[in-house]
Formats: sequence, structure tokens, C-alpha cells
Amino acid sequence: MSNVKNTIGFVLRQISTEQFALNEEQFSETGKKQISVNLHFGVDHKHKAISVFSKFILTSDSKIFIIIEAGCHFEIRKNAWSGMLDTQTNVVKVSKGFMQHIAMLTVGTTRGILHAKTEGTCFNKYVLPAINVAELIKDDVEFEAGK
Repeated sequence: MSNVKNTIGFVLRQISTEQFALNEEQFSETGKKQISVNLHFGVDHKHKAISVFSKFILTSDSKIFIIIEAGCHFEIRKNAWSGMLDTQTNVVKVSKGFMQHIAMLTVGTTRGILHAKTEGTCFNKYVLPAINVAELIKDDVEFEAGK
């Protein structure tokens, strides 16, 4: 087994709450609850940054009662960014392992935002479940590099 680490230097620069809504009129305590999950990504080539957004929609009898979407914005160290940038194709290729890692951080952050926004309400008992991001991010992610 190799002791060489495959690391990408990065720092979490910003957290954003993109959407948050509670719709008490759509909520039924006894209704069938479901949750949908969506991850999407963005890139800022100028600042060598990758953003991950996680969105959760909670429904009761198919009616939306909570929507939350948060983003974590990660600045990548210059040498790591250079290693991901293919200057021939002008594409930034990010390993699936790193994308899974920062997605997991984003999902956890979203979970905390939901807790903080619902604290003291009857909705605080709805905690975002653990998400296996490896099932959602199965391949390396490529971003077309900006000019």
C-alpha cells in the first residue's frame, strides 16, 4: 500500500443559502413524507473556485412543505488548480473523489442551515438524511475553462 496522499489544497471561502421556504399550509403531519435531493456545481475560473449546491425538497402527500438549497464555495490552491487544468483542451477536470468530498461537506452544511432555520418550530424534527454522495457523483467532473 502506498503512503502517498492524493490531496487537493482548498479552503471553504463562502456559504450561501440559495433558497429556503416553509409552506405550513401544504404540510400534513400524517401525510406520506418524501424527500428529493439534487446536487449541481459551478466553477469560477478567475478565482480558481468550485461551488457545490445541494437542494432538498420535502413533501407531504406530494405537496412541498420545505425547500432548502445551500451552496459551499471552495477556493482551490493555485498549484492544485494548475494540475487539474488541461491547457490543450481548456478543461478543468476534477476527480470524483474530491467532488464527493466537497459535496459531502455541502450536504452537511445544508443540514445545519435547515436545523438553524427551523429551530423552535415543529419542522425541526425533519433532519436531512445521510446521503451517499458516491451514488450521485460516479465520475470525474469536467468544467470548460474560461478565457
